[in-house]
Amino acid sequence: MAFSHYSLVDAGGLIFWIKQEREKMDHVVYLDSQAKELENLLSGFKTMIIRGATGRKLPHGRVNAGDVLYFINNNAEGMVRAKGKVKGAFHSEKMTEDESRALVEKNQPKLRLTDKQMKRWAGKRYIVLIEVADVKEVAPFAIDKNGYGNMDDWLPVEKIETVKK
Repeated sequence: MAFSHYSLVDAGGLIFWIKQEREKMDHVVYLDSQAKELENLLSGFKTMIIRGATGRKLPHGRVNAGDVLYFINNNAEGMVRAKGKVKGAFHSEKMTEDESRALVEKNQPKLRLTDKQMKRWAGKRYIVLIEVADVKEVAPFAIDKNGYGNMDDWLPVEKIETVKK
């Protein structure tokens, strides 16, 4: 089903919204179990997740408002435990280390990163900030990771039913 969503665009200091049409997409997202990210999302203490890299990699450019995220702890259990809806997503352009740090620090009240996570993400050239809403537990289920040879912490699966075991 196609739907409209709006993306925030920064064009040389002018910020505006662009209406876009695309299919809603499901994503499997691995969360930091040591940092208790899943618990913090479920409780509402944390409302935003982050991904970043020195180059553009998933989910840069692939996650948008209206998409559904299915959450798995990165503790080798391999079970989806919760889901949430993407309220909004910010995909940065290439940043300096200082710009990246400032962006992460500005969003820390929603991110609730530990010191270890702050060291991991702040300073990356490309950052994706994903604001989530309606995070709730689901009946646990495993996913079929075949077809995802280079396992990463973010899997765009299009439709969750295609990977549900």
